[in-house]
Amino acid sequence: MRPEPFAHTMDQLVARARALASTGPRRLLGITGAPGAGKSTLAGLLVAALPGVAELVPMDGFHLADAELHRLGRHARKGALDTFDGAGFVALLRRLRAGTETVYAPEFRREIEEPVAGAIPVPPTVPLLVVEGNYLLVPEPPWAEVRDLLDEVWFLDLDETERLRRLTERHIAFGREPVEAADRARGTDQRNAELIAGTVGRADLVVRMAPSNPA
Repeated sequence: MRPEPFAHTMDQLVARARALASTGPRRLLGITGAPGAGKSTLAGLLVAALPGVAELVPMDGFHLADAELHRLGRHARKGALDTFDGAGFVALLRRLRAGTETVYAPEFRREIEEPVAGAIPVPPTVPLLVVEGNYLLVPEPPWAEVRDLLDEVWFLDLDETERLRRLTERHIAFGREPVEAADRARGTDQRNAELIAGTVGRADLVVRMAPSNPA
């Protein structure tokens, strides 16, 4: 069953995240949604609003390297479910949930379009980890284990026209020509978006962001 979407304010979302952090020694909050919905922006704003409380752990660090994507014949679909190391992501979440040591998470660097290992240190003292990514609610293995490792998952639901506009502009900002950027947003990215949309029923909260919202 799809949770009812609601246009929360940033203050409300920060308060909910803070309350979640206060309920145990470590909590994991997932932020998911289709490409261009504003996941990275919202996750970054939450962490910035909770200094010393929250740390950001993006799923994008588990992109397979370009060389491996070429070997597998999947580079043209980079960003699709099978172009990530899902099992590695699950293993990281297990270590983070244990919270007994400093864990080094990978990070995806847009300027080189490659993941970089060990880029994000997560000390055991951080009570809230904001885990951001497209596929947090996918029910197929190994991704199915992700949902059980997250205490809450919020699904960002953005007007489709606005989402496609933002996504196209993002592709242009990272070097694609306008026609190529639009094709990408409505091709591979759209197929990924449709898969993600089918997982919304597993979310705890659906946040509908208005087009004017910077997230």
